[in-house]
Amino acid sequence: MPLDGIRVLELGNFIAAPFAARIFGDFGAEVIKVEKPGTGDELRDWRKPRGETSMLFRTLGRNKKSIVLDLRSEAGREAIKRLLPSVDVVIENFRPGTIEKWGLGPKVMHEANPDLVLVRISGYGQTGPYMKRAGFGSAAESFGGLRYITGDADRPAARSAASMGDTVAGLYGALGALMLMLQRARGGATKAPAVVDIGLYEGIFSLLDSLVPDYDAYGMVRKRSGGTLPGVVPMGAYPCADGLEIVIGGNSASVFARLMVAIGRPDLAEDESLESAQGRTAREDELNSLITAWTRSHTLAEAQAALDDAGVPAGPVYDAPSIAEDPHYRERGMIEEHDVVIDGAPETVRFPGIVPKLPGHEGKTRWVGPELGEHSAEVLSELGYSPDEIAALSDAQPTENAVNA
Repeated sequence: MPLDGIRVLELGNFIAAPFAARIFGDFGAEVIKVEKPGTGDELRDWRKPRGETSMLFRTLGRNKKSIVLDLRSEAGREAIKRLLPSVDVVIENFRPGTIEKWGLGPKVMHEANPDLVLVRISGYGQTGPYMKRAGFGSAAESFGGLRYITGDADRPAARSAASMGDTVAGLYGALGALMLMLQRARGGATKAPAVVDIGLYEGIFSLLDSLVPDYDAYGMVRKRSGGTLPGVVPMGAYPCADGLEIVIGGNSASVFARLMVAIGRPDLAEDESLESAQGRTAREDELNSLITAWTRSHTLAEAQAALDDAGVPAGPVYDAPSIAEDPHYRERGMIEEHDVVIDGAPETVRFPGIVPKLPGHEGKTRWVGPELGEHSAEVLSELGYSPDEIAALSDAQPTENAVNA
């Protein structure tokens, strides 16, 4: 796999740092996840109606080795220092200043391993007036501008039903680390110590394209607009005859013309006033009403087939069962089956596959998220720790780890 031979040390809990580290693990890197004694990563307990470990942790923890260390103890920090010379990347998501307080800051890491890349993910970054603020993804999505424009105009700000702030920051973290590693591999000079600094809000803000430029250039302040995007017409979710929904994107001149022909309105396909985005936006309500009338007269399958034939981008609004059974997901390897022990017995559970596809260099789920401390003996014995010392490190009285919050 592309990252065979790379070793990653994951420090921290929750989603951002674990998501970044999982990308490395998916493509062959050895990822060592450090968890606190007793409870481990708090994600083990999230959305868990039964069993000991949540499927969320099994997903984010795949392809990782779990070791137990208390980073607030001298013994735990000493073990980290012993690991550093063999590590290529460290990923942490503590509040700024935390690892420095523990004697594990960038300078210490660089002295232990000059080639190491440190990824630092925090709510607001390592500099600036808000750097010390507690920062979870929810606050980042608000501060980054996403929540303000999400939801219906007559209701309070809404959120996506996924942890966008954390996962986007994790993606940028992995990308930043790989950039610095590539620069080093090509013989380029990297500033020492090599650090990737990401604020959760920055990843979110980067997704909002021309939000601020539109304000400066046009005085435009985007508002909440439900399931549509301002100036992107027609586009949205439309009800079908069988009670299901289909999302249709007809927001380019050529696609719009094909969509109008497909719904039986070739006259609108030839209407020159609808060739521009501005022209379509001016008649948004009219166009959406016409499309809705057409979808309501067809089942989801009928509408999808007609739009596919016409070359119009469209897709069903899928729930989890629909995704799990869809043949395209399966053919592309996006649904994988793995045995997981739940309530003491193995059960087959379907998990998401690996992204991106690299033909000939595919990633692989070698195992789902491990048990707490499952690899402590394997990893720590390599550092010269005896079985008794490993047991003492793993069984230490747990203390609170200072993640971003």
